[in-house]
Amino acid sequence: MAKATSRNWHINRQINLTIIVQLVLLASLIIGSWINLQCQLDLLQHDVNLLLQSQKSFQQKLESLSAKAIAHEYRLRAIEKFYAQSGKSK
Repeated sequence: MAKATSRNWHINRQINLTIIVQLVLLASLIIGSWINLQCQLDLLQHDVNLLLQSQKSFQQKLESLSAKAIAHEYRLRAIEKFYAQSGKSK
């Protein structure tokens, strides 16, 4: 019987200090990575907000230039029409 019990596997339920240290280091790495990820996301959000603001400003400038271009086109047509009519009347 003594030989039969020596061949069985036994689970060691002791927790070593190294295991505790490894778990603490793993937890600190996970928390540090999470905090770093949050900081990176905050920076990305700030950059995206700046990009959106500059896009809105650029869009307003483009609309203003488009309106001016249309106004100048109407003026040129009016001038061309005026000169075309004045050239026929002479």
